[in-house]
Amino acid sequence: MRLDKFLKVSRLIKRRTLAKEVADQGRITINGNQAKASSTLTAGDELVIKFGQKLVTIHINDLRETVKKEEAESLYTVVKEEKLN
Repeated sequence: MRLDKFLKVSRLIKRRTLAKEVADQGRITINGNQAKASSTLTAGDELVIKFGQKLVTIHINDLRETVKKEEAESLYTVVKEEKLN
């Protein structure tokens, strides 16, 4: 599954266009490698996303094309959240 689609389906980022912008700005890494919006994800990958002054590390548990709002958080586990200075 594409990175931008996963971010939208998992509701980490609300819109796919916004997810694409964040990826294109170089604020996302997959398993330590710089990610593009079109990067392919697999279950077990680790994402590091920079949201403003926070670094969020996420482990991907599952990939699904559609998911209900209540089940969206089951697609990933937040490993850690760090505040940047």
